[in-house]
Amino acid sequence: MSHPDIRIPPMEPPYEPALETLLTKWMPPGSGMAPLTLFRVLGRHEELASRARPLGAGILGKGKVPPLLREIMIHRTCALTGAEYEWGVHATGFGRPLGLSEEQLVSTVHGSAEDPMWSPAERAVFALADELHTSSTVSDDLFATLTENFDDEQILELCVTAGWYHAISYVINTARLPLESWAERFPAPGR
Repeated sequence: MSHPDIRIPPMEPPYEPALETLLTKWMPPGSGMAPLTLFRVLGRHEELASRARPLGAGILGKGKVPPLLREIMIHRTCALTGAEYEWGVHATGFGRPLGLSEEQLVSTVHGSAEDPMWSPAERAVFALADELHTSSTVSDDLFATLTENFDDEQILELCVTAGWYHAISYVINTARLPLESWAERFPAPGR
């Protein structure tokens, strides 16, 4: 059943065989979970979804950036774009399991790269998310910091990750996706 405010409703079962195959590929193997609402909305454009899946899966499963740092980029980008849906899916499915603390999760939504709980590499990723979001570029000072912590491939991957999650956030916010029932919500300020 669709949420009353949703603009682009997700596909509902029973799915056509090609869509069923696509949705199965989007979900983690053996998860037993129903396909995410986001994936079912993307399923409205099967060709686009099939082209997008390899990039998303590659970022999450085959990256050169350590998973915890990848998640800091994703969490901060989703917070900056107001994509509570995706932030919550990642907080529940990746962030906490990878070791992001409550304090760090709150910081991704309400804090800054200068918050004391971040290591130098984590601080650089957080600042990169902020600069890319606000200016679509990176200052010389931050780039110098990035090169102290990451190689060229990792810097490129972090930039693509930020861009990918901006695109995902645009879809989520345009479609007005309802939050997944099992996913976390943005924390209250000062929590």
